Amino acid sequence: MADPRGFLKVRERELPPNRPVAVRLRDWKDVHAHLEEGQVFLKEQAGRCMDCGIPFCHQGCPLGNLIPEWNDLVYRDQWADAIDRLHETNNFPEFTGRVCPAPCESSCVLGINQPAVTIKNVEVSIIDEAFARGYVTPQVPQRLTGSTVAVVGSGPAGLAAAQQLTRAGHTVAVYERDDAIGGLLRYGIPDFKLEKLHIDRRVAQMEAEGTRFRPGVEIGVDITWDDLRARYDAVVVATGATVPRDLSIPGRELDGIHFAMDFLHQANAVVAGREVADQITATGKHVIVIGGGDTGSDCLGTSLRQGAASVTTLAIGKQPPLERSATQPWPTDPILFEVSSSHEEGGEREFLASTVEFLGDEDGAVRALRVAETEYLPDGRRVPKAGTEREIPADLVLVAMGFTGPETATLTTQAGTDLTSRGLVARGDDFASSLPGVFVAGDAGRGQSLIVWAIAEGRAAAASVDAYLQGGTELPAPVRANTVSLRA
Repeated sequence: MADPRGFLKVRERELPPNRPVAVRLRDWKDVHAHLEEGQVFLKEQAGRCMDCGIPFCHQGCPLGNLIPEWNDLVYRDQWADAIDRLHETNNFPEFTGRVCPAPCESSCVLGINQPAVTIKNVEVSIIDEAFARGYVTPQVPQRLTGSTVAVVGSGPAGLAAAQQLTRAGHTVAVYERDDAIGGLLRYGIPDFKLEKLHIDRRVAQMEAEGTRFRPGVEIGVDITWDDLRARYDAVVVATGATVPRDLSIPGRELDGIHFAMDFLHQANAVVAGREVADQITATGKHVIVIGGGDTGSDCLGTSLRQGAASVTTLAIGKQPPLERSATQPWPTDPILFEVSSSHEEGGEREFLASTVEFLGDEDGAVRALRVAETEYLPDGRRVPKAGTEREIPADLVLVAMGFTGPETATLTTQAGTDLTSRGLVARGDDFASSLPGVFVAGDAGRGQSLIVWAIAEGRAAAASVDAYLQGGTELPAPVRANTVSLRA
């Protein structure tokens, strides 16, 4: 245990400060300030961990991270051991430590009557310190099995599966249709939340281990699925859930209405130095973001940095509570009112706002939204309340209502893969699809979910692939394909 009385000595939960809003809105760098005395600060926070007899944070984390153990090691200034313990369950703590919503903290036993341990901040500090000290090195397999595996998709699930399988001795190639590796991490998440240097240095480690990357290749178009299966002994489908949920109401065809991910993809590409023709920009415009989740928050921060005249975020539901409700008791992951770094920077947030119609000008461009107050019916449905309609001016509308599932057109027509009733790629508990040698990891089989679930499924799917190819496996399998999260 780090400090038996640590949670009594340091009762306050403390996080590193963010850079001043006026400063960070001028660039695309990480919003967090880097503390020179970070290790002293972290030691106090890590020392608050109680090393519970039953650490519910393990259950809250799909990866089963050994949180009390590496909290203790940080407290004792044993950074090399801390990163070894962290990497034992998590391939990419530099990603989860930045963009995971940290369901582990909701399950922290200290959180019953005190603010939870700053698990996420300790995690990202361990990996950053490990890279700075040179502790993160390639783990080259001692032998090669002679088997080949293709991983389709280079998001967190695909990268986790690829790294595990490469270290098991298989020859792995990762295919990505974009021009750079990273999937949603690369082009979906803005740099102010996840600077791309974190992706680049991890990809460099994986290349040194033997993983091969094939960006700019779309399976189903450049190579058919059947050809891919013929070339490799096994295939892992980790294409994510990229089909956006649309809002089919009058006026949807007007110019100036775009899916959030189209907007973010272009913005991230420009930040990376790429040229984008006819880029969707918020500069000088009144922006409406429909959807109050993480993607909507990313649109808000991006729009503000592009110089939007105003940004308003609309959420159809009620404003979540500030504290746990009776229906979401500890240690479940509750739905709470959250203020992201983007919300701190500006913009307006409106709840109980149902968009009824998009209104256009004489040139066919959107000029406003007709919005009504959301009414909850006894059967749980949410509908616009009659007589509460009003207009909100808009030059740019970004639809950030989540995703319905993976893109499966070529996978089903070329390979004949079975789908579920939800349009996901069907799979068994061992992540195997209906096609021999084809496995499914992450959102493609699970549906839209968290990055920590994607990494957990990538690791577990890798264990199933290894067992399929070798007749057995020593790779860890933290989850089964059909498990569910703790969120109520």
